[in-house]
Amino acid sequence: MILIADSGATKCDWMLINQNGEKKSFQTVGLNPYYVGPNEMEKILSKELVPFIENKKVKNVYYYSAGCSTVYKCMMVEDALVRIFKNAELNTYSDMFGAARALLGNSKGIACILGTGSNSCLFDGEKIVENQPSLGYFFGDEGSGAHMGKLFIKDYLLKKLPAKIDAAFRKEHNYTLDNILDAIYNMPFPNRFLASFSVFYSHHLSEKYIYDLVSNSFREFFINQVEHYTDYKKLPLSFTGSVAFYFKDILKEVATEFDLRIKEVLRTPIDALAEYHMGN
Repeated sequence: MILIADSGATKCDWMLINQNGEKKSFQTVGLNPYYVGPNEMEKILSKELVPFIENKKVKNVYYYSAGCSTVYKCMMVEDALVRIFKNAELNTYSDMFGAARALLGNSKGIACILGTGSNSCLFDGEKIVENQPSLGYFFGDEGSGAHMGKLFIKDYLLKKLPAKIDAAFRKEHNYTLDNILDAIYNMPFPNRFLASFSVFYSHHLSEKYIYDLVSNSFREFFINQVEHYTDYKKLPLSFTGSVAFYFKDILKEVATEFDLRIKEVLRTPIDALAEYHMGN
């Protein structure tokens, strides 16, 4: 059996494939090694994954994760995985590499992630050859839920929201300044907190402020990410991630402003990754 994982900052999708090609899907919380250490990761897997699979029968694990951009972070993840999957060969990669394989297969193109955070790369069909740094939710992550949340919450706290939007948001959340600052500076996963308001935007897209918030964040992504890649206008361009998927109409509109056409938008790469590994 092989086990495939795609972990973002918020959630981790798992796909178990047996020798007959039968698939089973699972989901746990996100396991980004920048936020979750090996011991905590082992506890999460033992509680949220192991009860549903026969972990001793897993022979190969392909783990794609946000935060696995360095050898050290990959080693942290493998330190936890080896305790759970003692009979398996472990293969740990970045979520960006997983997105590229899912979106492009063995072809050349530009792959992008727009979820809680954002990232992108130029893929040659085998490896990432260019990767514009995303810089995380504090300095970057343009086009992501966290980036939009940062812009929105700032306007909310400074009382710059249109009255109708402000009233609707207060009715749903009614956060105070102390609530928000505590969530950002004292609580774990501030990026998840900021990204959590994406559902609110999806319910109010007809409002100009929300439409502009989303589209402007996407424009910053194209300017700071996509435009930096060699021959970017000549290459296939595809996206994965919840923000890209649920706001894909706006994403495609913004892409046309840059003379770009989006080939594909996937909500999650896990199914395409399963097909990739079954075919390779």
